[in-house]
Amino acid sequence: MSNLEKFINNDEQSDLDALVKMAIIHHQFESIHPFYDGNGRTGRIINILYLVKENLLSLPILYLSRYINQNKAQYYELLQYTRDSGEWEKWIMFMLDAVEKTSVQTIEIVKGIKEIMQFYKNKIRSELPKIYSQDLINNLFKHPYTKIEFFVEDLGISRQTASRYLDQLVALKLVYLQKIGKENFYINIELYDFLNKAAHLHKLIYE
Repeated sequence: MSNLEKFINNDEQSDLDALVKMAIIHHQFESIHPFYDGNGRTGRIINILYLVKENLLSLPILYLSRYINQNKAQYYELLQYTRDSGEWEKWIMFMLDAVEKTSVQTIEIVKGIKEIMQFYKNKIRSELPKIYSQDLINNLFKHPYTKIEFFVEDLGISRQTASRYLDQLVALKLVYLQKIGKENFYINIELYDFLNKAAHLHKLIYE
């Protein structure tokens, strides 16, 4: 494990491309299997953090876990094949394919979310100028849903004011109220629908 840590952090040990090095790091970590549980999840987190470290990502938003989980049989087969044969090409190509396909999907999702966010900005500025703020927009897009408590915390307003703001957004059909037990959740309609469609499209293409 100590050698792997040095390999990750010391760029002078090799002149490999960062994506190739990420693939090797992941294989070695999974082969060492340092923990009783959670090695797969930890290894996939290391992938993304390494790409951030190498300035290939500015934020850890490349969700490789989905691709790996959807190709789990091939993933484990190639892990073992590389251990047994010492040949790296098939494993590296698998991981590069994971990065490519996930990157394309992630870019499209980010573009779609930005378009929806701009639509909400324009709509609220036009229809509800008295409640518009960037903090409000940020709150609506932090998750596909929000709550009165989140408005109170993020916007620095009272519960009564937060409830009134959300009622106005419901009337404008930008969010809808979903009661779950005793709690009220306000679902971002456009964002929720978009994320559902993106997930469905991904299944059609890659499964």
